[in-house]
Amino acid sequence: MRFFATRFTGRTATRCAALAALLGAAWLPFAAVAAPVPTVAGAQPVYSDAAALGKLMFFDASLSASGKMSCASCHSPSHAYGPPNGLAAQFGGPDMHRQGTRAVPSLRYVLNRTPMWSHAQAASLSERLSETDNAPVGGFGWDGRFNQLHDQASFPLFNPDEMANRDPAAVLAKLERAPYAARFREVFGQNIFADRTKAFAQAMAAIERFELEDPSFHPYTSKFDYYLDGKVQLTARELRGKKLFDNPTGGNCASCHIDQVGVDGSHPLFTDFNFQALGVPRNPELRANADPKYFDMGLCGPLRTDQSGDKSNCGLFKSVSLRNTATRRVFFHNGRFHTLKDALRFYVQRDTNPAKWYPKDAHGKVDKFNDLPVALRVNVDTTDEPLTRKAGERPVWSEQDIDDVAAFLATLNDDYVLKPKQPK
Repeated sequence: MRFFATRFTGRTATRCAALAALLGAAWLPFAAVAAPVPTVAGAQPVYSDAAALGKLMFFDASLSASGKMSCASCHSPSHAYGPPNGLAAQFGGPDMHRQGTRAVPSLRYVLNRTPMWSHAQAASLSERLSETDNAPVGGFGWDGRFNQLHDQASFPLFNPDEMANRDPAAVLAKLERAPYAARFREVFGQNIFADRTKAFAQAMAAIERFELEDPSFHPYTSKFDYYLDGKVQLTARELRGKKLFDNPTGGNCASCHIDQVGVDGSHPLFTDFNFQALGVPRNPELRANADPKYFDMGLCGPLRTDQSGDKSNCGLFKSVSLRNTATRRVFFHNGRFHTLKDALRFYVQRDTNPAKWYPKDAHGKVDKFNDLPVALRVNVDTTDEPLTRKAGERPVWSEQDIDDVAAFLATLNDDYVLKPKQPK
């Protein structure tokens, strides 16, 4: 399941899944790798000085042009550091009336284990034509354009649809007026604001340290984590859902959303950080889509520009982690679906019943993959199961199967309460 985000074939996906299962957290060049440390109930995190400041900034709405939006406004801790609502994209800007263009992804679990952006390709053209291409992988964001957390953290500060600051000087002016400005000087030097470039870099590094040090970003407290540790059993329905999830000739979800423990004991993140094109239907809830010439093409732009020269990148978005996905109310990069089961239905019925998901064009024909320009729809994955089906065929999952898979995915929700063992 390339859920919520191809170009690479099932053979490549199988190789990736097998390699990931064998090597666990060490299988890619991670920007920052940390083995999972389960959260201890009631324990207070111990922060470095920089991380403590970063936490204050993460929750500080005064750092926005509107004075009403913080990092936590979109990445809510009580919603697994994802969106606190079911809006396709959040509203921000100077007056909080501007809508973004993408759904907000969760920050939980991936920040300390995301690999650097890369796209390994064969050295010669003949090899590229004869060998299966590898999928791009890594980086932060739907299009992987940031390799460092401090760079990713700066983007919302200046995005006109989000915190909408004019430039770093505007952010620093707000920081100098913040209640914690004196503490900022104590940590980074009394004259830190005299060097504006250094002051801004330290501020972004502080947010990065908070995101890496706070255990709430990676608690590993789901039922599935406790199942892996032998502390609880899954129900019959949850086990059926896992089997459907793992089946390479069925849902084939685990080929990208890996659910095996690494050899170092690390619990799975349910993503391989690869990029795919799923052909998700265009979402009329996004204001940007009112322009028929506007297309969000992921790696190909408009936000990322360095990969636009390779048209085979157009329409590819990163596979996100499925942890806590059952708590979400918005799915895929464009927020097209608002329930987990509808997202699952689309995934297995996209090709068997396309008229259910896509509109008809002026000639009465189903306009399949309508959120990409016609010339680029060839990039959409039609080679990996279950995206190989034809109209009128039976989907690989029944409604009962969808219920079972949804039940399994719900075991990935954090804050599962373990029942104390009864004395014998």
